[in-house]
Amino acid sequence: MSTALYRLQKDVIACRACPRLVRWRERVGREKVKRFSDEEYWAKPIPSFGDPDARLLLVGLAPAAHGGNRTGRMFTGDNSGNWLYRALYKAGFANQPTSVHRDDGLELTDCYVTATLRCAPPLNKPAPKEVLNCKPFLLKEIRLLKNVRVVVGLGKIGFEAAVNAFRETGRITYTAKPKFGHAARFELDGLTFIASFHPSQQNTFTGRLTEKMLDDVFVSARKILNR
Repeated sequence: MSTALYRLQKDVIACRACPRLVRWRERVGREKVKRFSDEEYWAKPIPSFGDPDARLLLVGLAPAAHGGNRTGRMFTGDNSGNWLYRALYKAGFANQPTSVHRDDGLELTDCYVTATLRCAPPLNKPAPKEVLNCKPFLLKEIRLLKNVRVVVGLGKIGFEAAVNAFRETGRITYTAKPKFGHAARFELDGLTFIASFHPSQQNTFTGRLTEKMLDDVFVSARKILNR
């Protein structure tokens, strides 16, 4: 990882800009849940994860209270992560299909995973001010990730955060704002944006998002990068 990206992640981990989120993430880390009662929770903002030379960028919503907030790594330790990394593995972006904890050997190739919000929000619902407070981290990452060609936004919030951030950094322009819809694809100034339903239990348990639907998103990304 470049020195600038490393320093940025250190700044992420040290952030205490949102009092509500600080209280919540630390409370969850103290009180835990029964199945993880013997584990030490990370309970800090979650740094991004992946290949700094990546051509594929994923932008999610926020860490889960007992997933990333527990393990300290994006999409790690919960069912959302199981779905995501399995799909990335099938498409050749990950060296293994599972993501259990920070030291499980998972590595990403040509793929970088970040999020709109770096702290777990109560009820998975961040306040607008909290999203604004976190936005500078995403903007800095986009400026540092020079090789990105494909951007996948997970969920409506993640997709819109990605599009808005790339526009704000001057990487893209548009007259009509891209509209979220699963597998919707937009070509903007040499970049391809792909929208995907978030692999949350709310979507996967109900069948709104199937394994094939998620796989197809990353198969599409791989085909674009292989052109």
